[in-house]
Amino acid sequence: MTTAWMELAAGRGALGVGLGVAAVVVVALLIGAFALGIRSKRRESPPPRPEEQPRMPEGGPVREVRENREPDEMPRSDERLTPHQLKGHGNVGDRPATTGQRPRWDEGSSGSFGSGGTGGR
Repeated sequence: MTTAWMELAAGRGALGVGLGVAAVVVVALLIGAFALGIRSKRRESPPPRPEEQPRMPEGGPVREVRENREPDEMPRSDERLTPHQLKGHGNVGDRPATTGQRPRWDEGSSGSFGSGGTGGR
């Protein structure tokens, strides 16, 4: 009976030593990760000083300007036009709208293509 107890104790001892070694390895990895984080933090540039912070423009805060623009018409041509041949680069023109009202969707229309709805008409 004594040998059975000794084998059982030896097995538990090996398990205890293995868990202790695993714990030491985990702690060493955590300490290494912490040291690596400190080293990389030291390499970063410092936060900006108060005089380097952004300032408000002298005229006050910049506000959004909403205005309607007249669309540029697509030139009619028998040949295909490439983007660099078109005037401007957006879908709105340079001219302010002649009416002061914003364009609205038709009543009953979904307002988008391919929405699956029946549309207004």
